[in-house]
Amino acid sequence: MEALQPEGLPTPSAPYSPVVVSGDLVATAGQVAFDADGKLVPGGIREQTRQTLENVGRCLAAAGCGFGDVIKVTAFITDMENFGAYNEVYAEFFEAPFPARTTVQAGLAPGLLVEIEALARRGR
Repeated sequence: MEALQPEGLPTPSAPYSPVVVSGDLVATAGQVAFDADGKLVPGGIREQTRQTLENVGRCLAAAGCGFGDVIKVTAFITDMENFGAYNEVYAEFFEAPFPARTTVQAGLAPGLLVEIEALARRGR
């Protein structure tokens, strides 16, 4: 297992790795809408979803893959009323054939509206 720290992501203070590679599998930790300085991006669900997915993309790139290699996404949003806006931004990052996806409503840290993790296979 290889743990990676992607460029452009703050180093976690908690005991986890932003992305882990095991063989041809790549797993990202749940990413949120923090910029490279660790500050929450301003705006609502669209802005947070975009930054979150850009952070997921940084994790994938560090492991040598991209959104086309993702086989499963798990997303947590604080309010299902935001699902439509979240889904619109999500569609900017993924294209058919789409990965499997689960989206659940969950409590997140104050200010956070969305958290997304991905499982990818290099060379898909």
